[in-house]
Amino acid sequence: MCEDKEKDFNCLNELLRKILLLQRQDFDNECHTGCDKPYLGPVCNNICYNTRPITLFNCCTGNPWSFPYTINSRTNQSTVFRIECLDEDCATFRILYFNEEENKYAGTNEFFTIDLKCIGAIKCLPDTFIELC
Repeated sequence: MCEDKEKDFNCLNELLRKILLLQRQDFDNECHTGCDKPYLGPVCNNICYNTRPITLFNCCTGNPWSFPYTINSRTNQSTVFRIECLDEDCATFRILYFNEEENKYAGTNEFFTIDLKCIGAIKCLPDTFIELC
């Protein structure tokens, strides 16, 4: 684990909690931009978007976290995820992959749980809709 960065940990926890609430469509009408805007998509329209894809960066190396997934008997690596559950200091993510046929991200049925103190940064990608199994 990285150095104890309680302030950074709280910041990431708060951001992930807000993204999780957005994905569950439990948001307020505050005016924000960027990762903490209170709706998914370019305008307030929760019908077309259900996911804010993110990339997580390792707090020790600065490299993106990468996890394997298998689709159609082929194993690949992904650095794009969807938050599914958030506890006090851990989060569970669904592994996403880029579906080239549809030119958008798609969800897998593969998940991982990570200690939030291992995350040094989060990059938000454009909001999208993914089928959830």
